[in-house]
Amino acid sequence: MSRSNQALKARCRVWDNSTSCVRAWLKSNMGVGMSGLSALLLLCVSLQVAQAGPNIEHWTTDKGLRVYYVAAPQLPMLDIRLTFAAGGARDGDKPGLAMLTSGLLNDGAGGMSADQLAESFESVGAVYGGGAARDMAWVSLRTLTLDNEMKRGLDTWLTVLSEPDFPEKEFNNAQKLALVGLQAEKQSPSALGAKAFMQALYGDHPYAAPDNGTEASIQALTTDDLRAFYQQYFVARNGVLALVGAIDRAAAEVLAERVSAVLAEGKRAAPLPPVPALTAAKTIHIPYPSEQAHITLGQIGAKRGDPDYFSLYLGNHILGGGGFSSRLTEEIRSKRGLSYSVYSYFALMGQPGPFQMGLQTKLNQVDEAIEVMNDTLQVFRAEGPSGNELGASQKNITGGFPLRTASNASIVSYLSMIGFYDMPLDYLDTFSANIEALTHEQVVDAFQRRLDPDKLLTVIVGGEAKADAADEMDETGEQNKAGENDDGEAKAKPASS
Repeated sequence: MSRSNQALKARCRVWDNSTSCVRAWLKSNMGVGMSGLSALLLLCVSLQVAQAGPNIEHWTTDKGLRVYYVAAPQLPMLDIRLTFAAGGARDGDKPGLAMLTSGLLNDGAGGMSADQLAESFESVGAVYGGGAARDMAWVSLRTLTLDNEMKRGLDTWLTVLSEPDFPEKEFNNAQKLALVGLQAEKQSPSALGAKAFMQALYGDHPYAAPDNGTEASIQALTTDDLRAFYQQYFVARNGVLALVGAIDRAAAEVLAERVSAVLAEGKRAAPLPPVPALTAAKTIHIPYPSEQAHITLGQIGAKRGDPDYFSLYLGNHILGGGGFSSRLTEEIRSKRGLSYSVYSYFALMGQPGPFQMGLQTKLNQVDEAIEVMNDTLQVFRAEGPSGNELGASQKNITGGFPLRTASNASIVSYLSMIGFYDMPLDYLDTFSANIEALTHEQVVDAFQRRLDPDKLLTVIVGGEAKADAADEMDETGEQNKAGENDDGEAKAKPASS
């Protein structure tokens, strides 16, 4: 290796990702052949793979804000993500409340309009972000660490965080957009199926309610509802602050205290109730004028921090999460041509999320596709992966994992997850070792204990109504028992996305 490439190797060790490494090498080595470029690509990637996980530091402010920090001095940039237990599961009888509250934070704050706030961020190259899911809501900031730029970006972000105005005009616009989105979902078989699946799976649990609300709930919301939700949940003791960037520990502590100071102390949200398991198999059919049916099968799965997580993750990679190499793809697509794609996954949340399998297929192939998915799960649960499948999946997962922590943005997202779900600080350091240590017996044991193929929920969207169907839903998500008319008493609650 030339001296210039040796120097570049040293620089690659501290750059944020291998793309920067490649650009620098090309700039200093124009005209070098493809073999040299290939060697460099392998070098940069191998350097990243060899690196240990980020050094995570953790503390709590006087007001109870939990802080997670990683120093990343390579670039003059700071990523901030503040997460609250303020997701859709906290909506109560007002579905869509968390979504609208989070979405309107930067539509007016501290007397500044949405346009003024946007201009203030853009003038210093700062990027604001925010959103809400079932468990959480978050607000984020990416800013340069140059003094003037960081000060203005942070000041504006803290204004949004601490002084939201929830202006009536912007609220009315957001309300209308939400209603338009709900109308559009009625024309989406995948959306109809997803909501019906979550509703039937979770019943009376908060996870059953739709994050984006219902037409009735959205129309009934007011800005007073948003203010009350904000005041209850956007508080220090209910938050997790993740910091990744070019500031030292002392500066991170000062910044954390600034964030904590603008928040009310409040209290941590109560834990969500346990999730009951399905007691029997159930099939729901939603008539829809289409040539294909959308099929979802599943049941209650696992939660964040679950002791079976790694076994389930590795096993699912083989079953249906590994793309074209998965068992489901082999049985459904390659052998029978029933669908172009098929998937399975465990959705992890604070309480056990769903395990799902799904595909789209022709209406006259629905029964066969469901049978093959069921049989494939049964066989995998009973026999587990082959030796080749196990080893190949372990290599695939561990080989790609370093790329998932190759940027500040990905690290701050992981920090938020680790802090929010009270996961071990060494989660990233030990992830690959935990996957590599798994045995065939551990995967089989986890799948046999956690999944019961005889108690699967099946949701089918597509085709005409069937007189002998056990349960059917119309396009609005309302459920009718077979043999009842539209005035029957058996009605489903609003479904979840």
